[in-house]
Amino acid sequence: MSTPTLGVTRLALPEVLAIQPRRFVDARGSFVETWRESHSHNLAPAVPTLGPFVQDNASVSHRGVLRGLHFQWPHPQGKLLTVLSGAILDAVVDVRRGSPTFGVGLTVKVDAAGPQLWIPPGFAHGFLAVHDQTVVIYKCTTPRVEAAERRILWSDPALALAWPILPTEPPRLSDLDARAPRLADLPDDALPVWDGA
Repeated sequence: MSTPTLGVTRLALPEVLAIQPRRFVDARGSFVETWRESHSHNLAPAVPTLGPFVQDNASVSHRGVLRGLHFQWPHPQGKLLTVLSGAILDAVVDVRRGSPTFGVGLTVKVDAAGPQLWIPPGFAHGFLAVHDQTVVIYKCTTPRVEAAERRILWSDPALALAWPILPTEPPRLSDLDARAPRLADLPDDALPVWDGA
């Protein structure tokens, strides 16, 4: 049996965290705790308190499906994302007006063996499924509020996100995601405000 570990890594956007949960592996397969309330306390003071979580979501995506970039304002959501099967290229962008990293994005590959991602409130989020039957679950700190849903065009050149998609293989998008505005075209009142912390 492997030795379980719990670790945390700050990514290029320091509020965005990669959390490696404890994983037990033996001849039968594996077992992992995707969330335990005390995890957040065990990681403090190195990281902010995660949660509390009030809603769980799950998606199943085919290879080439791109979901995002999404955020809520008002009613901003923090998300703890876990890939259960398959793999994704995850994208996160700071959309908090006044933040020193406003408009800065990152991409990171996540699979079923890899870390969970903590995406704090005030960040837009999306992902590209790189395998068929990719299953993603995420815990949210606030419920989905349809009137508060906001979108940013996944290919906004100002974000400089590294999507490994060939021009001959465009992503599969929802109609709403395909018509999403660029970040610069969103009015100020559609964006969260950095609290200076």
